[in-house]
Amino acid sequence: QVQLVESGGGLVQAGDSLRLSCTASGRNFNNSAMSWFRQAPGKGREFLAGINWVATSYAGFVKGRFTISRDYNKNTLYLQMNVLTPEDTAVYFCAARIDLHISFDEPDYNYWGQGTQVTVSS
Repeated sequence: QVQLVESGGGLVQAGDSLRLSCTASGRNFNNSAMSWFRQAPGKGREFLAGINWVATSYAGFVKGRFTISRDYNKNTLYLQMNVLTPEDTAVYFCAARIDLHISFDEPDYNYWGQGTQVTVSS
């Protein structure tokens, strides 16, 4: 069974940093695009960043604060988040496609993690 498991969320203060991890199992995703999404309370799920072998892509509102990366040997995806604000409070999800192209659209992703909560206090 394919599983994506996020970790690294928690409660932090405004201005702090977090690094989220997503470890995949059940298949090799080296030839697939992987991305991070988030969903705040009462809001829809929004694309944050995606990565494949040749490119990365970021939502404009990230404004240089977030960096996506991956460790192919460990089948693990990361999201480094700096200068966090209360507006970043959300559940953060890892997603993977059976396709190499990065997409901004949630329906294009085949596999999802359970999410990890990030709460930023002021």
